[in-house]
Amino acid sequence: MAAAPLPRALLFDVDGTLADTERDGHRVAFNRAFAEAGLDWQWDVPLYGALLAVTGGKERMRHYVDRYRPDYARPAPREFDALIARLHAQKTRHYTELVRSAGIPLRPGVQRLLEEARRDGIRLAIATTTTPDNVTALLASTLGPDGERWFDVIGAGDVVPRKKPSPDIYHWALERLGLPAADCIAFEDSENGLRSSLAAGVPTVVSVNGYTRDHDFSGAALVVDDLSGVDLQALRDLCSRR
Repeated sequence: MAAAPLPRALLFDVDGTLADTERDGHRVAFNRAFAEAGLDWQWDVPLYGALLAVTGGKERMRHYVDRYRPDYARPAPREFDALIARLHAQKTRHYTELVRSAGIPLRPGVQRLLEEARRDGIRLAIATTTTPDNVTALLASTLGPDGERWFDVIGAGDVVPRKKPSPDIYHWALERLGLPAADCIAFEDSENGLRSSLAAGVPTVVSVNGYTRDHDFSGAALVVDDLSGVDLQALRDLCSRR
């Protein structure tokens, strides 16, 4: 009997999947942006974990004001939109500076799996809601100056109107890869990410982290603590079950 084929492409989420960027990266950057703007908003570790239920930084800030800050004197809608956009740009600047100066390592097993895929001709893609600048900074600091070129497709930020758990970013990436969903495998770390990839029809491996360990991962092809034990043979085995 012929061996099961390998997937033709691997699609990766970024924050929490490629690297543990949330607690000591994005959260810190948000707080620095708030302080810089003279706001008394402060996101501690537990609060940020709750806010991660909302995907997208601008959307997360709006949710924070709606849910947690009834005391905040919210300006007129147009002014508030401008404030959110300005805060998000400042937060991105702080985040990229953090990544470039302090560095945030890839999670266990990630670089090895990326290298194995490239060696065997498996295409790589990114499907994330984080901004392109954040992706560029992380890939450059972990994979080197040509890190972006490891990936055939990078879907990030506002390239689609609806963020995860909508499947839009996966549809966008698959269209540009020119591949059917069933021929690919996605890698996610959260329930919203898993809902997004599954809604696009992509079999998904979940690598949990401290913020997502208690999420509902029903429907995942595989749930692991990290990717240290996930190699191409493991992915071939997943393909053989389909």
